[in-house]
Amino acid sequence: MAAAPLIHGYFAPRFAAVRDAFAANFDAGREVGASFAATLDGDVVVDLWGGHADSARTRPWERDTIVNVFSTSKAMTALCALILVDRGQLDLDAPVARYWPEFAVAGKERITTRHLLTHSAGLAAIRQPLPTAALYDWHRMTAALAAEAPWWEPGSASGYHALTYGYLVGEVVRRITGTTLGAFFREEVAARLSADFHIGLAPSEDARVAEMVPATAEETAAAGPAAVVDPESLFGRVLGNPPMRAEFANQAAWRRAEIPAANGHGNARSVARVMAILACGGALDGVRLLSEQTLANAIAEQRHARDLILALTMRWGLGFMLTSPEVPLGPNPRTFGHGGWGGSLGVADLDARVSWSYVMNKMSPGSTGDSRAAGILASLYASL
Repeated sequence: MAAAPLIHGYFAPRFAAVRDAFAANFDAGREVGASFAATLDGDVVVDLWGGHADSARTRPWERDTIVNVFSTSKAMTALCALILVDRGQLDLDAPVARYWPEFAVAGKERITTRHLLTHSAGLAAIRQPLPTAALYDWHRMTAALAAEAPWWEPGSASGYHALTYGYLVGEVVRRITGTTLGAFFREEVAARLSADFHIGLAPSEDARVAEMVPATAEETAAAGPAAVVDPESLFGRVLGNPPMRAEFANQAAWRRAEIPAANGHGNARSVARVMAILACGGALDGVRLLSEQTLANAIAEQRHARDLILALTMRWGLGFMLTSPEVPLGPNPRTFGHGGWGGSLGVADLDARVSWSYVMNKMSPGSTGDSRAAGILASLYASL
């Protein structure tokens, strides 16, 4: 049996148990490569990485290795919209058509950006058949969404907009600012916080990107029926048009495109850094992205109901998952963030002024949960 990989990085002495919990996943054979980071009052207290950046286990996971985090990207996209709200440029309760006139057709005239951020717009899927290449064509995707009719009465229910969320929110941002969401995030968030997170990846960064390792058919079968998506269901339509598969994340076309719901690239350090400014009330190291009031509004409960797509009870703020009995992100009430397909997570706890992130390349089966971060999280809070 191959020796367990070395765990690298830093942890403040009181957080030694976090390192042990992180290592335990490797010892149990549950990881290929991963990173975990946490901050307290904006200061890094844990920054760990280990394992390999490829399925063949020939490339070690390095300090600056980054990887696709799928829907953890949605937290970054929500933050961009909230920055515009904070600046008075975006009214969450105005019709989306105020900013995007072509949107006001097919029963969408009264849909607001609040609906978009809370997955309640009824636009989780697209009826017009589209090829996978459409994922990489911003104007094709936004034109299809502008022409689409809602699948349910907007505002009456929430249904996870797994891929469309990023195009919808991103197009509102683009119409207001004149720049793409990826560029806006880079200039207004990543550069100001020195956070190594990208929505739309330059070719120069490819050498340090870890390969995503999707769950095998055997792993999916062993996880039970809940891990299998019925292609005829609404969720099947969400992932089937354009056709979407996990292995796309290893292709250049995926990396180059801006898919703000799903193709952010970073590591635990960079995700925890962005979440840290939220855990500290919207300001960190002389940078303020949100006022305390805008942040409070962003994490006020908007919906707490069974999701039409995920068939799971979800509690939503404005673009952020809120901690709940069904999706426990932490022990404190003002804990929020987002998870990504396969297991990645980025979380802020405004009560403890803690942020943390877990990022990996070995994907768990299914689409709605992963237990690998649970033990690390329990150790983190036990160490506070």
